[in-house]
Amino acid sequence: MIVRFSTRVGAFTMHGDAAVTLLRAMGHSGTVPGAILTADLPAALTRLRAALAAHVDEPPPTEPDAWEDANQDAEKRAPPISLRTRAVPLVDMIETAIAHDSDLMWERG
Repeated sequence: MIVRFSTRVGAFTMHGDAAVTLLRAMGHSGTVPGAILTADLPAALTRLRAALAAHVDEPPPTEPDAWEDANQDAEKRAPPISLRTRAVPLVDMIETAIAHDSDLMWERG
């Protein structure tokens, strides 16, 4: 599943598993579709930042065999992307939505 986040100012898409995890970190149930109203965004952003600060991302495996796909060589496959990194566009979007008095909405992309 792909989730499309949007505000009056812009939109972007994210892989569903990461999106649901981040929605739950903001205090939302994680259901898709959904929305957070402008008035509730500052609290949601605070919860998200606290969850990301407390989240200890596992470092990428040091052994290539741990993440090597049967169809790709270890040199061609990138290591996993951390949840903190995946959250960057969402944090930016929430900050922009707050600044422009806009709700945050999401739906299946």
